[in-house]
Amino acid sequence: MLCLLALNAAMAGDECRRGDLAPHLCDRSGDLVADPPRASRELRDPRTLIFAYTPVEDPAVYGRVWTGFIDHLSAVTGKRVRFFPVQSNAAQLEAMRAGRLHVAGFNTGSAPLAVNCAGFVPFAMMAREDDSYGYQMEIIVRADSGIERLEDLRGRTIAFTQPTSNSGYKAPVALLESEAGLRERRDYDATFSGKHDSSILGVINGDYTAAAIANSVLRRMVARGVVRADDLVTLYRSGTFPTTVYGHAHNLDPALADRVREAFFTFPWEGSELAEEFGESGEAQFMPITYREHWAVIREIDAQTGVSYQCR
Repeated sequence: MLCLLALNAAMAGDECRRGDLAPHLCDRSGDLVADPPRASRELRDPRTLIFAYTPVEDPAVYGRVWTGFIDHLSAVTGKRVRFFPVQSNAAQLEAMRAGRLHVAGFNTGSAPLAVNCAGFVPFAMMAREDDSYGYQMEIIVRADSGIERLEDLRGRTIAFTQPTSNSGYKAPVALLESEAGLRERRDYDATFSGKHDSSILGVINGDYTAAAIANSVLRRMVARGVVRADDLVTLYRSGTFPTTVYGHAHNLDPALADRVREAFFTFPWEGSELAEEFGESGEAQFMPITYREHWAVIREIDAQTGVSYQCR
C-alpha cells in the first residue's frame, strides 16, 4: 500500500496541467506557466540571446536605453546579446513562439497570450524603491477639444493601440460600457494606432478625437519633451495595473534561465540609461513577480470581456 501511495504521488507530480496553455506546453508545478521540457534535446542554449522590449514608436531610442542592461545581461550569462526592435505585439509573440526570441518584456495585456501560446515565463517587473508598481489607463483628448465627459465620445472615433493591449484596448472598452454605457461599434468607432506613443501623438496632432493609453508612456514622453502635458486633458483614469513584465522562453536551458534571472535582479540601476528613462515613473529596480498572483486582475478582465488565449 505504501508503494502504491508513493507511486500515485509521483504520478500526480508528473501530471501535465495545461489549463489555457497550448498543447505543446506543460505545467506540472501548478503556477500557470509552462515548465521547461524534460528532454534535454528540447532545451535551448543559444550562443546569442535575443532580447526584445515591448513595441514602441521609436525602437532606436529604446535600443539605446537598454544598452547598459544588455551589456550586464551579456556579462552575467556569458552570451552575446542582441536587441530586437519589434514593431507589434503580434510580431513579438510570434518571434518567441518560433524560438527566435529568448528574453523579453511583454506589455501588460499581451502577457497572458505570451504565456499560453508562446511559452513565456514571466518573473520580473519594474518597481519603485518601496516595491510599489504599476500604471493607470487614461482616456485622453486634446485640451481644446471641448470634450469634457466620457459620454461626449458618443458618435466619435476612439484610438486604441492593439487588441491584445490591456490599457490600450481591453480595459477601456470594458470601462466605456460600464461607466458611460458606450458600446464599441454601436456608440463609437474604434481605430488602432499600434502603440501608446502613436495614440498620444495622434491626439496631439488631431488625427484621433480621443485615445486610451498607459499613463506611464505619457509621463516618459512629457519628460523627453516630445509632448506637453498642458496640451491634453484626461477624461478618465483607472486604478493601478501591473506594468511590462520580463521573462524568458520556457525552453531555455535551466542553468541559463537562472543566469538570466540573476542579471535582472543584480542590474545596477543608479546612473543607468534605464534609470534616466523610467525614473520619471518612479521605477528604480526589477522586482520578482508571479504570473498567478500579479496577473490575476488582467486574467479577470480578459474573462469578463471574452478574451480567448487560443493560439492562432
